[in-house]
Amino acid sequence: MAVFELFSRRQKKMKGEVQDVYIYEEIPKSLRIQIIHIIRDTIGQDKYEGRAKYAYEFIHKSLCKEYGLFTLTQNPRSDAEAVLEYFFSTKDYEKCLDIIEITFKIINIYIKDNYYNHKNSTTSTQNPEDAINELNSRFQESGIGYYFESNELIRVDSQYIHSEAVKPTLQLLGSVKQYRGANDEFLSAYEHYRHKRYKECLNDCLKSFESLMKAIHEKRSWSYGKSDTAKKLINSCLSNKLVPEYLQNQFFSVSALLESGIPTVRNKEGGHGQGAEVSTVPEHLASYALHLTATNLLFLANCEKQYCK
Repeated sequence: MAVFELFSRRQKKMKGEVQDVYIYEEIPKSLRIQIIHIIRDTIGQDKYEGRAKYAYEFIHKSLCKEYGLFTLTQNPRSDAEAVLEYFFSTKDYEKCLDIIEITFKIINIYIKDNYYNHKNSTTSTQNPEDAINELNSRFQESGIGYYFESNELIRVDSQYIHSEAVKPTLQLLGSVKQYRGANDEFLSAYEHYRHKRYKECLNDCLKSFESLMKAIHEKRSWSYGKSDTAKKLINSCLSNKLVPEYLQNQFFSVSALLESGIPTVRNKEGGHGQGAEVSTVPEHLASYALHLTATNLLFLANCEKQYCK
């Protein structure tokens, strides 16, 4: 279903009342209701036997198992009611996000791959691609800093950075078989970031960065050591002219930029023993590392794509 630019919404924009700072620890009731509409329009009603019923049943059972419960609500009339009622009423915003993520994974995988049959056997009126686009539009409209991408909820700090760096990075890494490891580690870094595990976030940023360089070496049959550090891998990429020769002058400082970026941040803040005092990684540093990682991954992957020695 399309997102209508209602009169009231246009007036809010004109008055400057649109949320321009993202919220992360609250899912407003109005947004929850909008998401329930999207889910019902896409999965359908589970009073019919078949695909919709099985989809809600899978979501309900999966959540109950992870939360250590028998049911999400007392005496629900159906799995759909249990899931959607719990989603609407819970005060735990992270559990709201859990439900959104697992439900839209089902929409994007199970329903999307069989949408013709699903539509014909349910009350579904919205296709999966439109559902995901609407979800992301509703997040943005409500000023909630999350985005469903690559089957996961990604925390968004800047819409511009997300659209220009994070999204194309995930699309590019996800489309190349050899880069799947780097892609998984990059998504893992975002998952840690969403749950405020900032040290683990930095560690996975560096893992993703190193994994991509190793994958490029394997793809191009360049020799390297399995235990090579980021610095050695960067130097090897440059010596193999991953960055084209005619760009070497303009990008002369690329090596220094990469070496002093992700590896240094990770090594100083997340990669070694913390000693007698407990060290903490601030959120803004983890955010910087994530976005720097995205930019560097995209740059190196695009260099490999255009590689011509």
